[in-house]
Amino acid sequence: MNVDESDYEWLVEMYYASLYRFALSLSRHEQHASDLVQETFCRLAAKGQQLRDPSKAKTWLFTTLYREFLRNRREESRFDSIEVISGRDEPSAPDTAVQNRIDGAQAKDALMQIDELYRAPLALFYLEEHSYVQIAEILGIPIGTVMSRISRGREMLRKLLADKAETILTRYAKA
Repeated sequence: MNVDESDYEWLVEMYYASLYRFALSLSRHEQHASDLVQETFCRLAAKGQQLRDPSKAKTWLFTTLYREFLRNRREESRFDSIEVISGRDEPSAPDTAVQNRIDGAQAKDALMQIDELYRAPLALFYLEEHSYVQIAEILGIPIGTVMSRISRGREMLRKLLADKAETILTRYAKA
């Protein structure tokens, strides 16, 4: 597939948001996620002619983004980095309706706490709705590994969310 300007614009429109969500789930930083998505589309513009089958565009984009994330992580590990942490206010007490359910923000926060090894397949499966086969192709791992990482990651998420719910209930029971 030779990516012309209209194809490129269509691909950006179709996949930008889902690529950004995936990049954010990997990097945990909005600026890094934006950079990863931008680099992915730059590579599409430069190497789009390598994409022979248009039906594989989504997989190609996600694979390219994931490889760029890994490349950046390897590069960063070679250099010492200092993270600046700004002060944060304590969150306000949730109302009783919120206490009785887990919302999407809490689930995403819990997802960000899970190791990248498990976070990437979970994000691709649940947030981006990729199949196991597509995830295996994107991450470059066997399908059985994808299935086990999703299963283990799901258990980690359950534990994190259960611990958080217990902490909240304990805090409000004492109040």
